[in-house]
Amino acid sequence: MKTRLYPPCIKQLTLAIAIGASLITQAFAQDLTPASPESVGLSEQGIEDLAAGMRKAVDEGNLAGIVSTLIRDGKIVHLDAYGYQDIQDQVPMTEETIFRIFSMTKPVTGVALMMLHEEGKFSLEDPVSQYIPELAGLRVAAADGPDGVPETEPADHEMTIRELMSHTGGLTYGLFSRSQVDSMYQAANILDANGTLKDMIDKLAQIPLRQQPGSLWHYSVSVDVQGYLVEVLSGQTFAEFLQQRLFDPLNMGDTGFAVPDSDRERFATMYQSGQGGLTQPQDALGGDYREPVTFYGGGGGLVSTIGDYMKFTQMLANGGELNGVRVLSPESVALMRSNQLPEGMEEIPGYPGNQFGLDFAVVVDPSRNNGMSEGSYWWWGIGGTWFWIDPVENLTFIGMIQNRNLMYARQLQAISKELVYSAITESNR
Repeated sequence: MKTRLYPPCIKQLTLAIAIGASLITQAFAQDLTPASPESVGLSEQGIEDLAAGMRKAVDEGNLAGIVSTLIRDGKIVHLDAYGYQDIQDQVPMTEETIFRIFSMTKPVTGVALMMLHEEGKFSLEDPVSQYIPELAGLRVAAADGPDGVPETEPADHEMTIRELMSHTGGLTYGLFSRSQVDSMYQAANILDANGTLKDMIDKLAQIPLRQQPGSLWHYSVSVDVQGYLVEVLSGQTFAEFLQQRLFDPLNMGDTGFAVPDSDRERFATMYQSGQGGLTQPQDALGGDYREPVTFYGGGGGLVSTIGDYMKFTQMLANGGELNGVRVLSPESVALMRSNQLPEGMEEIPGYPGNQFGLDFAVVVDPSRNNGMSEGSYWWWGIGGTWFWIDPVENLTFIGMIQNRNLMYARQLQAISKELVYSAITESNR
């Protein structure tokens, strides 16, 4: 397979958009048309090195396949599919391959909720319990107690929607940490794929918070709760809201909570790399993504293609608009990518040099983030997919893989960043 190097775009539209205190300055129409690397301040050799670096992960046996893209000034300068979406059946990886994006669902959910914020449906300082009364009066675990049930104390305050959107509300996941509260999440099967978001809320109402609201950034089911909040505020199911308000307007036809039978041949197989090579995990994390779906997980339930996610991220890079379709105001996008951590929290655990906005991590120290500019916002998924948006260099990178080796996924993320920033010949810094 040969790397795509696109010819110069025939037509460029000059457009300058100033966004308050944001760092974005757009110089071209943001319509995801192809362009040569040189036309947007990148080197052709650097883009070839980027493609080679991503393909190397497949050639060395660490991945079955990969699709990656780099966009600068709204122009696609790299879009490459390599390897296989299914090794056993020798199905090639393509730009149309459908991936489990897991936690890359979270920014989508955040955008949906911010659409309702713009409509005046809520304030970020409102208590979550104002709209989800089942979560009123939650107590907080204070110490381990008998029979696996922690001793509790009153909450300092009711969890706010700002805290819910920044993983500082006191919730947990039951997966990535150990505590009696985490064990209670596991026993309750909080994210039961056969249940509903309302079922999840009813379970959470019976379990104390893991820590005081506003005291700690702790990765959690907060974004699944946000999905339910969208349902309450909109009067629609979360899936209906996303389809009508986001996916249809942006023409994201391959994004949703299930893969139709007619598209199953495009659905990538999940692998895990290790000393024994590539194997298929046996835990069926995320389910089989077949209809009917009843649990619309805002924290990790979506599937998508690289083409669809390009539209979503470019909408954000443009300050909330893509090809004449406005989803959010520039002010809302700027708010989402601004630090929302409580005073005294310098960075989020496990991600040096990063703070947290509304459903995005936000880079504050480029030296510890492989050259990403200050203010870049990003996230990734447990299946290996990752993206970042750099508003200083006006670029977006997306990598789509299906590999549950999280350590390797983090390594590949770092490699992609180093290669991308090495390709820049005309920097905006």
